[in-house]
Amino acid sequence: DGYFYQRVAECRFSSKDLQGIELIDSYVFNQAEHIRFNSTVGKYVGYTEHGVYNAEAWNSDAAFLAQERGELERVCKHNADLHYSA
Repeated sequence: DGYFYQRVAECRFSSKDLQGIELIDSYVFNQAEHIRFNSTVGKYVGYTEHGVYNAEAWNSDAAFLAQERGELERVCKHNADLHYSA
């Protein structure tokens, strides 16, 4: 009964070197991941028909894509010291 929507953004740290940080931003609907932004890839990737459609649209919008790419600097790298001090 009902629908489940979840968006999970996470910073993955492989070392203390800030170049090793990766941003993963996933969109999940009814427990299936439909679309994901991976900062290593630098664009959105769709995993379902709807996800592929959205990925193409979002990747074609330069301002939208630049904003997502900026999240790596704004969120992940900015808060790296908190991660390593914990």
